[in-house]
Amino acid sequence: MSLTSAPNREILGHMESFDPQKPYDALPLLPPDSAKTDTVAVLRQENKTVSALAELKGLANIIPNQSILINAIVLQEAKDSSEIENIITTKDELYKAVSSTTGKYDPAIKEVMFYREALYEGFKRIRERNVLSMNDIISLQQILVRNNAGIRKLPGTALANDKTGEIIYTPPQSEEAINALTANLVAYFNDDEASLIKMAVLHYQFESIHPFYDGNGRTGRIVNILYLLLKQYLDIPILYLSSYIIKNKALYYKLLIDVTKDGKWEDWIIYILKGVEETSRETIVKIRQIKDLLDKTIERVKERIPKIYSKELVETLFVNPYCKIEFITSSVGVERKAASRYLRQLVDIGILKEYKVGKENIFINTDLFEILKK
Repeated sequence: MSLTSAPNREILGHMESFDPQKPYDALPLLPPDSAKTDTVAVLRQENKTVSALAELKGLANIIPNQSILINAIVLQEAKDSSEIENIITTKDELYKAVSSTTGKYDPAIKEVMFYREALYEGFKRIRERNVLSMNDIISLQQILVRNNAGIRKLPGTALANDKTGEIIYTPPQSEEAINALTANLVAYFNDDEASLIKMAVLHYQFESIHPFYDGNGRTGRIVNILYLLLKQYLDIPILYLSSYIIKNKALYYKLLIDVTKDGKWEDWIIYILKGVEETSRETIVKIRQIKDLLDKTIERVKERIPKIYSKELVETLFVNPYCKIEFITSSVGVERKAASRYLRQLVDIGILKEYKVGKENIFINTDLFEILKK
């Protein structure tokens, strides 16, 4: 079921009957009632999640070249976020495409690479300005979908069960309502309050507004990561929540609908918080594995082929699990002939494997790839 949902409709303390076929122009502004969101169970889970995120943030510094982690995790997130939208590709195909210069990618690969590009752009904007505007969000969505249609202005958008065709939710339709809701969402995103509860609320509201004709899910998941960066829960975008949503996809949509129909905020917020905690702990394990492999690779190169060893050479093999001659010439500062020789010496000692992709030779850091594809 590839759909999103709307929030609860409450009038004078009584829940109005939910009609999925009626536009929800009366979507309440943020914040919601704290009595429904800041429950004991939610606060208990938030404490656990904050602890996991703090450990992840600190551990990221054990790898000096942060590009190693950013590249690895961003590609994972890009793949998984696109997979939620039924745009599926394998990691092997993805890394080959990232390393290749042919540009002849299939549509699934392109979707994933657009997601990566959008996430990097959002990360850059947060670092430069420490704020995220609606124009920023629109720009990220345009990178994802490769058009400039922008915020919805025409009526007729409804979300349906992709198997049965049944209308599940009709988001706000009037331009006035959408503009007011998006302005409120951005103000809430950027205010001084920082909490993970708030991140879950923001994600719900964004998916409920459904501001774009296309790409709302992927844009919303990028906004999640940017919130963690803006509020300094993380320094770099290394949390891939999409993997958790894939594993619990049916529950994700059910809980969105439950907030819409019945105002059940607690279960939704705990779901998101548990997702952040679980993926933080999974990423912590992955970082330790990458650091261990990096150290072993450095020692192996120093011992077996010391004449070509440099920190830049080894780190390039980790920033680019699928490496090629141009990457080495750029990072190490050697001519193509020397770069080619270095890569083949690394093949000889078992660190890389060489493959032909079109007319190009690609050199795979196989042990790193095994870690990344788990």
